[in-house]
This record gives sequence, C-alpha cells and structure tokens, in this order.
Amino acid sequence: MTLANTCDVAIIGGGTAGCAAAVHLRRAGMQVILVERDRCGGGASGVNFGGVRTQGRNPVELPLAIRSRAIWSTLNELLGEDVEFDATGHLKLARSPADMAELEAYALLAREAGLDLTLIGPNAIRAEVPWLGAAVVGASLAPNDGQANPRLVAPAYARLARRLGVDIREQTSVTAARRTEHGFEIDAASATITSRLLINTAGMGAAAIARLFGEEVPLEAMMPNMVVTEPVPYIATRSIGVCGGDIYIRQIPRGNVIFGGGRGGGDWMDWRSRSSTETTLTNIPKLVDIVPAFRDALIIRSWSGIDGLTPDKLPVIGPSMTTPGLLHAFGFCGSGFQLGPVIGEILAELALKGGSSSPLDAFRIDRFTQPGLAAATA
Repeated sequence: MTLANTCDVAIIGGGTAGCAAAVHLRRAGMQVILVERDRCGGGASGVNFGGVRTQGRNPVELPLAIRSRAIWSTLNELLGEDVEFDATGHLKLARSPADMAELEAYALLAREAGLDLTLIGPNAIRAEVPWLGAAVVGASLAPNDGQANPRLVAPAYARLARRLGVDIREQTSVTAARRTEHGFEIDAASATITSRLLINTAGMGAAAIARLFGEEVPLEAMMPNMVVTEPVPYIATRSIGVCGGDIYIRQIPRGNVIFGGGRGGGDWMDWRSRSSTETTLTNIPKLVDIVPAFRDALIIRSWSGIDGLTPDKLPVIGPSMTTPGLLHAFGFCGSGFQLGPVIGEILAELALKGGSSSPLDAFRIDRFTQPGLAAATA
C-alpha cells in the first residue's frame, strides 16, 4: 500500500500529548500524519513515575492540571482501554515545621486557583496515615489526585488514533522541516510529508525542531531515577511526594512499590538513559524513613528516561512566534504525564480555532529570548 504524504496536520512526536492531539484533530475531520522516532509512548510519556498529580505544581500550571484531572476520570471510556488510573489521593509530606509552613502557604495559592487541599497536622497524621514513619510531621492531601500506568496511556491513545484513521509512522526520524508557501514540508525517512499545520511534541528533540524555525529554547536533558520493588503487603494507599521533591513513592494494589528521586545518567544525543546505583542507594533510606514497612522489600528493576528541562521549570505550550501554523508543546520538566490528555485537547483547540480556553501566556516560547517577558507572563 502506498501511503499518502499530504495531510492537514503533521505531528512530530508520539508521546501522550501528540497522540491525544491526533485523536481530537481526527475526530474534528482533519487528516493527520504522526511521525515518531521510536514507538509511541516509548519516551518520557512511558517511563515516568505515573503520578496523576495536581498538587505541588507551579500556580500557573494549576488551571491546566485541574482541567486535565477531569479528563482522567473518563479516560478509560475515551480510550476503550484500562490504563490503571486510580484516584488514591496524593499526600505531600512535611518533615519539619518549615515544610509544614510551606504546605500551608501553598494551600492558600492553590485555593485561589480552584484546588482545595486538606492540611493534616502532626497529631492527625498518625491517626489518618498510620504506616508513615516518625520523620513525617504533617501533610497536605489532594484527595482527587492519583496514579496510572505510564506504559499504557500513550500507546492506548495511539491505538485509538489509528482506529479513527490517523496515519502513525513509528521508527521514523525527522531529518528536516521547513515552512512553504502553502504550509510545511517534513522530511521523514524516505518521504516528504506536506501539511497545512505542524505540531511539535518531540520531547527532548523538540528544541531542535523549534530551532529550524528560528526559535531558541535552552532545553536541558533530565533523566529521572526510577526503581520498583517486588510485591509486598499493600499498605501505602496514597501516592506520596515530599517538600523538597527529593523522593516520591507509590504502591500499586498488587504490592509493587515504585519510588524515584534524583537523576540517572546517559547521553540524550544517542537517546540512551540509565538509572544510577548511587542515586538509588541514596533514596533507599529516605523511602524507609517515610514508610518503614518497606525496609525489607527487594528491588527488582530500575530505569530512567529522557525529558526536557527548561530554565524556569515550565513547559513550552502554544503557537510559534516566528512561523504561522506551527504549534509547540514540550519541556514538561518531568511533570508532563498528568498534563498529557489536556495538552492534546489544547493543541487541537489551537489548530482548529486559533486559541484555547486555557491560559497559556506563561508558556510562550519566546519568554527565553525576550527580556522581561518571563516575569511579566508569570
């Protein structure tokens, strides 16, 4: 079969955001070609912690996170598959009075954005969460947050996109892209794809795509360090983060404990990442301090991935400032898993309507090159 190489929208990158955008655009009647260097969901979308978290985000991200959380409630129905989403709630733990003061201040900011958090003081924390260790002096609970299986979500979106008629080309690298009189040309493998619009959701490779159109983003490769244990008795019924962000923990009903923190290593130019034994050994005592019952759990696997980190730790989301018809969504700084479904919706809104119902000024791509813009949009 000969593939058609002309479409309404070309998408570079098959993570959750790119595949979700493809679904929404196809449902609106657009012809879509999605190009992915590896396999859909094989990048940052599929190798992260799996937290579906609104709590702890930069306040400018909260409207997006709250909107995305509503999508997660019906995601299995939308995709026609179980992605193991579980609204366990998310505890952010304080390990000192200063941490508790930080949680209290954040709860006020979150409430202004529409996110209600429950503060749990030092007396109540033992009664409500008896499996926490003595290092914990309080917490903030986001009861509607939760967790899901990151290995399932983007591939499920990709399968739905294919069923709807999206042309998905995996293991296909983009070697060049350019603006033409009528839209875009994208050189991918042995084909040149022509499209009216172009969406850049290429993860760590997205900065190189943006550079082709004269837009510079100082993107640093971050490689989170992740570990999973053998199944142990299921007691940690909440997903856990901490003030300072140095460790995060969740347990799934079959008993495996997933925890992470710090960085792995590797070379993103070769798309290779690896976990760090030193980082893992540093994280184990922190895990045991927070949940002592996990002391004897055996580690069965560790891994890392590659995500893009921006200087202000906020993603790039929105239209190009140099090239009409080009849209960007990348640089999610290790926190993009929860946002993926709504980013797909937003990209479709931008492509179809030229604007979004969600505020995007803080995520403009030119904030890194326009003096004063970052402070003004934040």
